[in-house]
Amino acid sequence: MAQRRDDEEEKESRRILERVARETTPGGASFVARTAKDARDHVTAADADRSDPIEVWGTRIGRTLGLIIAIGLLVWLVYAATQGG
Repeated sequence: MAQRRDDEEEKESRRILERVARETTPGGASFVARTAKDARDHVTAADADRSDPIEVWGTRIGRTLGLIIAIGLLVWLVYAATQGG
């Protein structure tokens, strides 16, 4: 049991180190491209458990609604600020 947990922690550590290495390598993808890819992966629920379709679709719907609401609030804020109130 302890060996299995150690193996999982080691895999996670290696995954984190590889990601840090990819993101800090000069000549790699630009900051904007990485950020756009990360945002797309977030909204499309790339990190959700693929074996559970309800979780995948629920995550996608929730994140998409959150994005739409955030954009709506930003538009409302700009409108209120430009109209004086």
